[in-house]
Amino acid sequence: MARLIADKYKEWEAECNERFNQLKANEEELNRIFIEIYGLQDELTPEVEDKDVTVRKADLQREIKSLISYAVGCMFGRYAPDAEGLQYAGGNWDEFLTTCNSKLASEMIDANNIIPITDDEYFDDDIVGYFVNFVRKVYGEETLEENLKFIADALGGTGTPREIIRKYFLTYFYKDHLKTYQKRPIYWLFDSGKKNGFKALIYMHRYTPDLLARMRTDYVHELQEKYRMQIANYETDLQSATGAQRGNINRQLKKLGEQLHEINLYEEIVHHMADQMIAIDLDDGVKVNYAKFGDLLAKIK
Repeated sequence: MARLIADKYKEWEAECNERFNQLKANEEELNRIFIEIYGLQDELTPEVEDKDVTVRKADLQREIKSLISYAVGCMFGRYAPDAEGLQYAGGNWDEFLTTCNSKLASEMIDANNIIPITDDEYFDDDIVGYFVNFVRKVYGEETLEENLKFIADALGGTGTPREIIRKYFLTYFYKDHLKTYQKRPIYWLFDSGKKNGFKALIYMHRYTPDLLARMRTDYVHELQEKYRMQIANYETDLQSATGAQRGNINRQLKKLGEQLHEINLYEEIVHHMADQMIAIDLDDGVKVNYAKFGDLLAKIK
């Protein structure tokens, strides 16, 4: 049955407010008791400020970002919307797939543990496509567009809901992930640099030594070719363009040229490190394993 995220948020907000108000009332009652016991009526008041209450109220943007983070976990198999708790955090991946009790897992999990993040829809299996599929499967097809708009409105920004969501993944998601996991990320961002020539998320618990080779062949090379094709198309369009249209095409050509240059340099590093078949040991922790990939991964700040 189709559901609205807005309605679920209202339920959660009411639950949080009820818990907050009850705890605040409890703390104020305790204050009254102690003030009376010690005769401090002239020195203290029982009232508690909202900021001093130890549970927090619901916050729309924060909750939406948490939903997005959970959705990414579902994409990698860490969580499943129809199964409780942590699903996969290491071990035999093939065995996990055969024993997983989630009916939705096969419809949500990215099979190759590489999810590209791009500034345009270059891949069918990019992170925005996966996220839209998550919202569709969990909340229903009928409410999909309304739910995407609700999410986009909570994130803020201009453009269509999908454009706003894409910008969040491209610019802000990893920063929020680093904060959540206190600079010890479980999802790793392979990042070519400031021009967004190439970005892709992986789940460290599913990493295998052949991942870099697969990333290079299936995504880096593919994106290089897509940039070249777009540049060729714009150069053709430029021949007949005039005025503002010509200016816009030139801006796109400049951006694509910079992205192609960046990804070309990145491909050389990926190639070199893919040949090394780098292995990681989860027991060594994030910091040690992350450092093995040098400039391939986004800097942890």
